[in-house]
Amino acid sequence: MNIPFLGNRRQKTGVPDPEGIAELLAECELLRSQADRAGVRLDDSPASLEALDQLVPRWRDNEETSNWLGNDAGLYLGTVIVRTVPGAAWEIRADGQPVVRIASGREFDVVDAGHEWAADGVPELSQLYAEVAEA
Repeated sequence: MNIPFLGNRRQKTGVPDPEGIAELLAECELLRSQADRAGVRLDDSPASLEALDQLVPRWRDNEETSNWLGNDAGLYLGTVIVRTVPGAAWEIRADGQPVVRIASGREFDVVDAGHEWAADGVPELSQLYAEVAEA
């Protein structure tokens, strides 16, 4: 559609800005809010993952909150990995799912892992981080 007063707008082609994607995925508002209320400081460090693992899972009584929190937990896990594991980076799969790819080429579906953590507490976020950092 050509609307003259809007000008000639074209979609930008190429790869999205990796830093912009990383900042967007790092927001995790619900998780950060829950952690703050519990006195846990999320500073994008592996130690903060250990602190999250110690939270009392009060959210499990509410399916919607648990689902949202699981998504945030996965994105936060991915954020910690990307910021602390050399060569790790976010990648958006064709289905729109954000995953973390490490230097070896291995891909981790951190959002799925976050959902498992929110629902069952297993595997622990800190354990998943340790597995990725070793790889």
